Amino acid sequence: MPHTQISAIICTHNRDTYLGAAIDSLLAQDFAANFEVVVVDNGSSDRTCEVVEQRANDPRLKYVFEPIIGLSVARNTGAKVASGDILAYLDDDAVASNCWLQVFDDAYKNNSKLAIAGGKVTLLWPQGVQQPRWLSPGLAANLGAYDLGERKIYIEQPGLTPRGLNYSIRRSFLAEIGGFDPHLGRVGKNLLSNEELQMTECALQKGWQVAYLPEALVAHNVAPERLKRSWFLNRGWWQGISECYREQLAGKAGISQLQRGSERFVRGLYKSLQYFSDPAERFDKLVYAYGQIGYLNAAIQGLLSTSDKK
Repeated sequence: MPHTQISAIICTHNRDTYLGAAIDSLLAQDFAANFEVVVVDNGSSDRTCEVVEQRANDPRLKYVFEPIIGLSVARNTGAKVASGDILAYLDDDAVASNCWLQVFDDAYKNNSKLAIAGGKVTLLWPQGVQQPRWLSPGLAANLGAYDLGERKIYIEQPGLTPRGLNYSIRRSFLAEIGGFDPHLGRVGKNLLSNEELQMTECALQKGWQVAYLPEALVAHNVAPERLKRSWFLNRGWWQGISECYREQLAGKAGISQLQRGSERFVRGLYKSLQYFSDPAERFDKLVYAYGQIGYLNAAIQGLLSTSDKK
């Protein structure tokens, strides 16, 4: 098989309901150059293998089983199996637009300093369901929504980093930093995150560029269980833990985390009162405040762990 310039990778864990559509959207790409689709089965116990086998007659499709649960682990496995210079990651519950790979390919070919690129993400609601009144634009981002406009933007603020469900990275940069950090990223039902933010910080520090490409469009399915307030509170909790871990990995751990977390908790509660008449913004601020409890919990555990080692 000729050398592959770009590899599309799907890391999946028990999502057989959506996986077929994700794979099909990649195999149907309007892309003339050589490419491959790698499915990393991350310890699934459902029909994932069967879904892939139904499409096994397409020579562009590869399958690998990774028993160690964790999104970052699965992404690293996908990178090892893939042969492309550019690695494009699509979530197992997302559908890529026809030009997705072409947009990424053009961007990397035209900019040798581009390390990371991602595109716009719209939401696919379950049939007969509309966006709840209590769901703010900010919390919709927790479902994967990502829209920085209609023009290409070079990201300078890590907080605006592309979403992992619609994400690409240059292999040479990934190798330079040693791969995705397995301490960050989702592990089973634990909603750890912030791995993309950390990657963007690292890229900018090393003089690389990170881009938002609106034409690299992906639609993300909203699972019915994510339409409950409890899911967003849980997501906020794990976001707080993820932020704490990211700071610790960056050498910013310590007693100062307790002050930062406490200040943010109070700020979140105060703002929830300010937006009392707006159900969406009120709930948004409550989720933020609840996340700071997760942050503080992780910070205290970190301090106790450090104390025990002394």
